[in-house]
Amino acid sequence: MAVILETLRLRHLLAFALLLVGILATFFAVGGKIAPAPTSAVSHIATICVGKIGKFDSFYDPRHCDRLNSIKEAEDDPRRIKPDQIVFAIRFPFPGQLMSRWFQFVATSIRLDIEYRPEYRYDDSQGKIAPTLTFEAHLGYLSNNSSGTGQWELLAEATENRSLVCNFTKSKTGGDDGFYDCEEIPFFEIGAVHYDEYLVNIKLPYARHSNDKIGLVSEINFVEIHQNGGFTKVWFTVKSIVGPITILILVWFAKRLKEMRRDPVLLEKALFCLGAVTAFMNFPFEWFTLWINMPFMLLFSDIRQGLFYGMLMSFWIIFTGEHLADQPERNRLKTYRRQIGAIGFGCVSLLVFDLCERGYQLHNPFYTIWATKVGRNVAYAFIIFAAVCACVYFLFLCYMVFKVFWIIRGKRAAIPTMSRARQLQYQGLIYRFEFLMVVTVLCAGLTVVFFIINNVNEAQWKFGEEESTVELSSALFTGIYGMWKTYVFALVFLYAPSRGTPATDNAEEENERLELRSRTEVRLTEGETAQESVIYQFTGKTAQE
Repeated sequence: MAVILETLRLRHLLAFALLLVGILATFFAVGGKIAPAPTSAVSHIATICVGKIGKFDSFYDPRHCDRLNSIKEAEDDPRRIKPDQIVFAIRFPFPGQLMSRWFQFVATSIRLDIEYRPEYRYDDSQGKIAPTLTFEAHLGYLSNNSSGTGQWELLAEATENRSLVCNFTKSKTGGDDGFYDCEEIPFFEIGAVHYDEYLVNIKLPYARHSNDKIGLVSEINFVEIHQNGGFTKVWFTVKSIVGPITILILVWFAKRLKEMRRDPVLLEKALFCLGAVTAFMNFPFEWFTLWINMPFMLLFSDIRQGLFYGMLMSFWIIFTGEHLADQPERNRLKTYRRQIGAIGFGCVSLLVFDLCERGYQLHNPFYTIWATKVGRNVAYAFIIFAAVCACVYFLFLCYMVFKVFWIIRGKRAAIPTMSRARQLQYQGLIYRFEFLMVVTVLCAGLTVVFFIINNVNEAQWKFGEEESTVELSSALFTGIYGMWKTYVFALVFLYAPSRGTPATDNAEEENERLELRSRTEVRLTEGETAQESVIYQFTGKTAQE
């Protein structure tokens, strides 16, 4: 039995290709013209509050606390305020605004302003090892919608350490003074924005030699990053449309497989699994976050995307490999155990890395693997290793596609010896198949590029870069997403078993083709194994020529 790619008439195939191009262009247009930027960053300056001596067990609201205008004011205060009483408070968003559940997540960073004082000097005498910043942090939320009258509830608290990297710049006056330029520090990340307002309290303990080498902290700059609500609405709408369509196409493909008089071959099983993983990825679970507090959604989304990456790469290996293998080696998953095992190992490694970061953040939002220099180096090494593996995979896929093209080129020598009907059939199928393989390589290349860009962008942001060298626009997000869905949709449709047969304008050639098909059907009824397409047989080294 042939597949739709082989039986679809040329004008219908061209119309289908134009439809796919239109769908892909629509995805890019939606992201570029309708959706705003994916994220927004808002800067805040922490308010200096005077806290109680002793335990840090209550919230200090910057709008109602005992405020100080500067650290110098604390030194001159007759109450003799101690350093342990200083609490840096940030309440966000700004007055008159509310956070929205459409924001989906909040990621933050802080940057310390350190004042130069001979008696409070930033000590970097240990060489490459930066001083350690120790802080106690409380994260709270407002328990009702009544701003100013609600009760602050504790969401998370922790005592954490961060490496504080600062560079001293001397004053232009030539005196023995100046300022410290410190790098941004990753602070906390939460995977759900379920409440209207949030409050952050930061206290720098000085007991037991803590923070004795970081200098005098005069101010804390706080940056809050969240997903734009407008982008979220567009994203939800796109997934709500694509999700049901993907499920319908998958059900249609499964029905076509069930109608066959043979068991599905490995390529068809792999294609069905790819469709199932795509449907799982497309299902708009994110709608539930508008009503339910789901802080695990970032991790859940990463797992879904990782499953899709793994299945897509495994399918490409099987797709090209099945057109390379000898006939006895086909339709056996163990033939690809090394390649799929390597892909599985890579996916599991990415999962472990994600669990170490976002998995642990479900318990402690202030935790990050980027907190220390060792953790940062390990994270960078892991990202670089993943990028190199992705590039190696792409080169290996290109090599396999090249081998398929080389085999087809060798098989073309046998085409002139065939009948006219077979010549026309094979030549048309070869052109269609080669075009599909080129599209596969392009899709794989763009997927690898997007994977690398996404990880580099996240690494630079986590590391505290003020300006990322790459920018993930809304058009890129929706466009790459649309490319994956369009490609999978095209494969599922074109490689579905066909009920029709390719027609020719010559009656004699048509009769010969029908006779060849009837012989194949007789062999099927006698229990012989049949493959799902003519081009599949043609590329096999034992195919009849």
